[in-house]
Amino acid sequence: MMNDSDKIDPKQLVEEYKDIPPMPNVMVKALSVIKNPTTGIAELAKIMQTDQSISTKTLSLVNSAFYGFRQQITSINKALVILGMMKAKNIIMSLALKQMMTTQGSRDLWEHSIKCAVASEIIAKEYKIINPDDAFVIGFLHDIGKILLNTKNPLKYSKVRYLAQQGNVDLVDLEDAQFGTNHCILGAYISKKWQLPVILTNCIRYHHDPSQSSLPTVCGIVYCADRLVKPTMPAPVFEPKVLSKLEFSIADPATLRETILAKASIFLKEISAPS
Repeated sequence: MMNDSDKIDPKQLVEEYKDIPPMPNVMVKALSVIKNPTTGIAELAKIMQTDQSISTKTLSLVNSAFYGFRQQITSINKALVILGMMKAKNIIMSLALKQMMTTQGSRDLWEHSIKCAVASEIIAKEYKIINPDDAFVIGFLHDIGKILLNTKNPLKYSKVRYLAQQGNVDLVDLEDAQFGTNHCILGAYISKKWQLPVILTNCIRYHHDPSQSSLPTVCGIVYCADRLVKPTMPAPVFEPKVLSKLEFSIADPATLRETILAKASIFLKEISAPS
């Protein structure tokens, strides 16, 4: 168990975490362009073309079965016209945060985040809850707080993850016991530091228990996505106390899981390939 001297103040930990910038530079630039109503696709294309990996993998993804376009896309400008700026932003985010998630967390964290993003997008679209592109962002960033715990004590956090994977103890409970905080709280602090939308911060904070959120149905998207893409689906798949708060119901989780994992595997393949 943790001693009082080992306890972490989550806000202090975020402020003291020097290896993580407020946000990757290419992501800052892309968001700036997207938020500015006077700019458009040409400006976003210029930003993407300054990063060969992002431009190459965006073209690879847009020409893959993930989107299923019939024509071959050979330029970033044309890719953005077809994709739209919000989908392009999500690709940029996935690639821009890859190094941070894999080096300061683990490759498993990044891959799980992609799977959860794809799942959130599919659920939001299927049940018409929120914009699917926004759901992708929520799903991708829901576990961002894990990088802080892993950086603070990699060995201890490795043990915490191992114990959680055995299925006997909840991950959040283990994190609280060992670190005095958890990835949901820390992730919400990161979201605030990056000045992300309040709805995103709320979903990161409560994605393990949407019933505690003021936006249970929106948080329920990432809650369901997170559980559907786990290596082994939990039993029950969704907790009754959470389901009672949601405005949607997934009738066939197993079939939805297969659809999600198949589509996520295409996304991962295309953006993981060498540039």
